[in-house]
Amino acid sequence: MTLPLLIIAIGNESRGDDALAPLLVRQLQTSESAELIEDFQLQVEHVTDLMGRCAVLFVDADMSCAPPFHFSWISAAQDNSYTSHAMTPFALLHTFKQVYGSDAPPCFLLRVRGYGFELGDDLSPEASANLRQATAMANRWLADMVAKLSD
Repeated sequence: MTLPLLIIAIGNESRGDDALAPLLVRQLQTSESAELIEDFQLQVEHVTDLMGRCAVLFVDADMSCAPPFHFSWISAAQDNSYTSHAMTPFALLHTFKQVYGSDAPPCFLLRVRGYGFELGDDLSPEASANLRQATAMANRWLADMVAKLSD
């Protein structure tokens, strides 16, 4: 059975602040309405995970957003990542439309500000503070989506 909500955490715990997304999803309040997926990077195969969902949240660490995080609704866009081994959420949504002939479910991106991504680094103190605030935001999103499903 496909659960109505999907949260995909993108990150590598061996690379310092790139661990933000996996750590965040492990702290989310559990919900029988949401499936949680952790992966190092988005692949074209993830397009099948979007099928049959009411909403999707992608979570990723990002060096370019303002702290503590940036939350946004996203839509399909073809970019250079569609031909690589790793894709952006935008390219994944574009691929969904190509494969299934329709738009993906409503999708959101939570980018958590990270600072250091070197192999073997620990989570930075600044990223840890951002993680707490981003986790609270993700829990609010999840609660709002569950409430909408109940309406």
